[in-house]
Amino acid sequence: MAFQRGMLFGLVMVLVASAAGATTLVPPGNRNAEQPPVPGASARRTEAARTTYEAKYAKVFELLKNDRALRAKIRRAAAAYNIDPIHIIGAIVGEHTYNVDAYDQLQTYYVKAVSYLRSSFTFSYRGEALDDFIHRPQFTGCEEIRESYALWGCREAVWDRFFRGQRVDGQLFPNDRFSAVFLQPFFAGQTFGIGQLNPLTALQLNDMVHRISGHEKIDHRDPQQVYRAIMDPDISLEYVAATIRKAIEAYREIAGFDISKNPGLTATLYNLGDPETRAEKLAAENRLRRKQGIEAKWPEENYYGWLVNEKLEELRGLAAES
Repeated sequence: MAFQRGMLFGLVMVLVASAAGATTLVPPGNRNAEQPPVPGASARRTEAARTTYEAKYAKVFELLKNDRALRAKIRRAAAAYNIDPIHIIGAIVGEHTYNVDAYDQLQTYYVKAVSYLRSSFTFSYRGEALDDFIHRPQFTGCEEIRESYALWGCREAVWDRFFRGQRVDGQLFPNDRFSAVFLQPFFAGQTFGIGQLNPLTALQLNDMVHRISGHEKIDHRDPQQVYRAIMDPDISLEYVAATIRKAIEAYREIAGFDISKNPGLTATLYNLGDPETRAEKLAAENRLRRKQGIEAKWPEENYYGWLVNEKLEELRGLAAES
C-alpha cells in the first residue's frame, strides 16, 4: 500500500510540475515507500522512558482529540499565518512521538510555563552574558540588521564561523550549536512546550509574531520572557505557525517547490530546522541536475515527516472543526 502511494505521488508530481523556473506543487504523500531510519538518540530516549513510539503517538493523539479548546487554538494560529492547521498538528505529533511524551492535559503546559517564569536563570556561558557576547567585535557585521530573523541568523553564523569549537582570546568554546551553549541553561538540546520550540527559533521569529499576532516582542536580555513565549500555549502556537510558514516560504522562494500541501515535508523541516540552507542546497543540486539533463530532485520527508504523512487521514480529523 505504501509503495502504491509512493508511485501515485510520483505520477501526480509529474502531472503538476510546472515549467522550469516556476514553482512546482508537491502534493500530499510520502516519497519513500518505507519509513527512513529513526536516529539513535530518539530510540534511546524512548527506551529510557520505557515506552514506545506507538504509545507516544497514541498519547499525543488523545490529547489533541480530547481537547476541543486546543484544537480551536491551533486553527486560529493557522488562520493567522495562512497555513493549513494540519501542519501545526503534524509538528506537534512528530515532536511528541519522537522527542518527549505529551502531557495528559493542556493545563499542564500552562503550569510549566508559570514555573519557568518564577525561576532564576540567565542566557550566558561561563559567566559571560549573551548580550555581552554578541557585542564582541566578530559580530560587527550583524549590527546593521534590524529584522529579527536575519539578525539572529547572522549571529548564529558568526558563532559557527569564529567560535564553535575554536579557541578565541585564550578561551576554548564548545563545538556545539549556538542555542545549546547560550540559550538552553537547563541542559543543551532541550526544547520546550507543546511545540517543543528552541529559544533561538523564538528570537528569530520575534518580528513576524509581533507583526501578525500582536504579541509583545521578546528580548534575549529577559530569558524568562523568552521561555514564556515558547511554553505558554496561547503564545507558543503562534511561533509554531510562524516556523512552518517560514519553511513554506523558503522552499517556494529559494528551491521553487510549493510544499504547503504536504504536511510531512513541513514536519520534516520543523524537525530539522534551517529551511533556507536546506532549500538552497536543493536548489543548487537541481541547477546542476538540469545542466546534466537529469530530472529535478524533489523534497523528501525524513522519519518524522514520514509518520505524519502515513497518519494523515486520521490527523486531518483533528484539524476539522468539531
